[in-house]
Amino acid sequence: MHYLNKLEEIEAKYEALTEQLGKPEVLADPALYQKTAKLRADLTEVVEKFREWKTIVKSVKDTKALAEQSASDPEMKALAHEELTELEKRQAAVEQELKVLLLPRDPNDEKNVVLEIRAGTGGDEASLFAQEIFRMYTRYAESQRWRVEVLSSSISGVGGLKEVIALVEGQKVYSKLKYESGVHRVQRVPETEQQGRIHTSAITVAVLPEADEVEIQIDPKDIRIDTFCSSGPGGQSVNTTYSAVRITHIPTGMVVSCQDEKSQIKNRAKALRVLRSRLYELELQQQQKQITEERRSMIGTGDRSEKIRTYNFPQNRVTDHRIGLTLHQLDRIIDGKLDEIIDALIAYYQAEKLKQPPKRDPDDDPPAAAAAGKD
Repeated sequence: MHYLNKLEEIEAKYEALTEQLGKPEVLADPALYQKTAKLRADLTEVVEKFREWKTIVKSVKDTKALAEQSASDPEMKALAHEELTELEKRQAAVEQELKVLLLPRDPNDEKNVVLEIRAGTGGDEASLFAQEIFRMYTRYAESQRWRVEVLSSSISGVGGLKEVIALVEGQKVYSKLKYESGVHRVQRVPETEQQGRIHTSAITVAVLPEADEVEIQIDPKDIRIDTFCSSGPGGQSVNTTYSAVRITHIPTGMVVSCQDEKSQIKNRAKALRVLRSRLYELELQQQQKQITEERRSMIGTGDRSEKIRTYNFPQNRVTDHRIGLTLHQLDRIIDGKLDEIIDALIAYYQAEKLKQPPKRDPDDDPPAAAAAGKD
């Protein structure tokens, strides 16, 4: 493997961090211990896979030697060759897994997300579909042991969702949900349709990595905060206190409202979390304009205006248009069993990244090659 030196360096760093975790000065400093443990945890998967690869390589070598020694025993030789074939297959698979693990990580993969779902074309039917999609993600979150907290919601007259904004907290939430942003289209016969015609409606989904206060600092002078009475469907007053909060970010014109809590302080805190995440996404988009080559090769990543998926109820079919995946399991998927789609999307975009020419790093060159280059 051309990246063997890099893997050995990672393993050496992992062992050094393991040693540091046992030192009294690290154990006595909770912040330093946590930081060291996090750095070690980030390397664990790569190191374990590399050690598995080394074990397989040793087994391949031993099995080849056994095959040579068994030249006079046809039965033993055949068994050795059969085992060697299996080992070489596993070695190739592990090498591929190591390539994926060594890909540059998205720094947002570990983050929680702000999930925003809005009804689009289709009126009441779109709001009902928005409600179903939110339920789908809530069910999926339960299966992942994530926590979902509604920050803001607006209910339609038929009991659907005009809009819902929720915080999803847990392990590697953004890494799993980041490809869900875009337009989700539904094709079905609405309950109100008397002639049995199939209608097409659409909703938009946005998955924003939650920004920390350190990453996005909001200057109090840049925001205007208005308070008002919370209201429910049809505009009726929910309470008579001014607990609902509307925050306007003056430089960008972004407006965030929150009225789910009875406390103005809690609504303000929730609204600021949403605003911070939207500003963070805006900053990311500006950065990505400067490095668009990878994004262009990865069609459809996170573009809210693009139709990414169609849910066809009459045919029990879900199609993800970006990767050409069609599953006749809509009933399972709408119930939150999203693993097959999400795993396929992750695998697709990892494969696209692997097609990119690796960035040359002089430190990765073997010592002999580096010495030869000097002559």
